[in-house]
Order: sequence, then structure tokens, then C-alpha cells
Amino acid sequence: MTRLGICSVTLRRLDPDRVIAAVAGAGLECVEWGGDVHVPPGDEATARRVRDATVDAGLAVASYGSYYRAGRSDPEEFDAVLRSAVALGAPRIRIWAGATGTGETPPEGRRAVVEDTRRAAALAADAGVELAYEFHRNTLTDGADHTLRLLEEVDRADVATYWQPPVDMPDAEALKGLDLLGDRIAAVHAFSWWPGTARLPLTARAPLWRSAFERLLTHRAAVSAEGPPLDVLLEFVPDDDERLLPREAATLRALADV
Repeated sequence: MTRLGICSVTLRRLDPDRVIAAVAGAGLECVEWGGDVHVPPGDEATARRVRDATVDAGLAVASYGSYYRAGRSDPEEFDAVLRSAVALGAPRIRIWAGATGTGETPPEGRRAVVEDTRRAAALAADAGVELAYEFHRNTLTDGADHTLRLLEEVDRADVATYWQPPVDMPDAEALKGLDLLGDRIAAVHAFSWWPGTARLPLTARAPLWRSAFERLLTHRAAVSAEGPPLDVLLEFVPDDDERLLPREAATLRALADV
């Protein structure tokens, strides 16, 4: 019910072929290809080449990690994002819910995020692609309750959210947020930061991640055991050191074996 992989931004300094070799060598299953370096939006030739190389290595394309900000980016930019996602064979595009936090966003800004998300989701649906929000501070998904409210306003079954432990949030509170979002979680970004954005090995927050896997599996099973796998994607490793990837991947597999 889970599929373990990586966000290509974890290895931003490597070219796509070296990313693929590292991911396959670490025994992971899929890649969320980022639109910042590896698969630029609108470059369909690169997207196709990366797709073919990913599949040839026995890996799956989990998603396209875009930096499209609903309600803030030029709406025409989503066309390039979608074309790259389709060429990449990505079933899901990660987008961002604006560029300001819930408390700082005026009503008209919130409406713009909702309306633009609906517009982009309709375009993506025509191409067989779903959307999911980055779960992140300084956006309208800056908390589980805020994210759930936004998803309810968008009111589309093909728009979901990612989840990750919020910065400096204790384990128990972070897990309450995960439970609140439940089956609206499409994928997870896995890393261990504490305190602040200090990048630690996954083992440093092993109890959090073990509990997170238990909850994710419970929520998934409650909806359907026949649905697509839940992608859990390593997003950061200490010092961005690709040599640590096999160790972190092994830890992720051990934590997922609940």
C-alpha cells in the first residue's frame, strides 16, 4: 500500500542519469521529478527522455514536483507544467497554494488560489493527471486544519495534499495533523529536521516516522486496499550528500515495515 521513493531535488546537484542510478542503487521504487532543475516546465523532450530512463531502470515516475503557485503564478505557466507532466508520464502534479500564509492572505487572494486550483485541476483531469498541494508554511496549506479547509473549498476529488512534519512541531501534534487530513493525503515528503531546519538522519525521528506509517496505512486501508499506492518520498538527506542515500533508504524501508 506504500511505495518508497525520492524527490529528485534531494539530489539536485546530480544530472537525471546519476539520480536514477543512485535511486535504483538504494533500492527505492520511484522518483518525484522536480521542475526546478531536472525536468524544466515546457521542455517536453527532456521530460520524455527522463521518463524513458526512469522506466528503463525499473523505477516509476511518482509525480512532477512543480513550483506552480495557484493564484500567484501566471495562469499560462500551468500549460507548460502540464505538458511536461504528461510527457514525463506523471500521474500527479504537485502545486503550491499561493505564496502567503493563511493569516496573511486577504479574501481576494484566497479566492484566487481556489479558483486557479479548480481551473488547473480541470485542465489536468482532461489529461488524466491529478493535483496535490505542497504542505508548507507561507502558503494556504500552513497547517492541517487550514489545508482541509482549502480542499473543502476547492471541492474536487482530484485535488489532494502532500504531508510532511511541520518545522519545529512536536511529534504528537504533527501526527494529529496527519490524522486530520487522513485519506486526503496523496503523498508524503519524508525527512528529519530538528530543531528548525537542521537536517538529521531519519533515525533521529524514528518514533515519528514509525507512527506516521502506521497511521497512513490505517487511513489508506479504511478507504480502499485496491487504490494506488501511497508514495513516501525522501526529500532531504543530511548535507545533501548522495553517499548517505543508501543508509537513509534502508532506514525508510525499516520504518515502513510496521
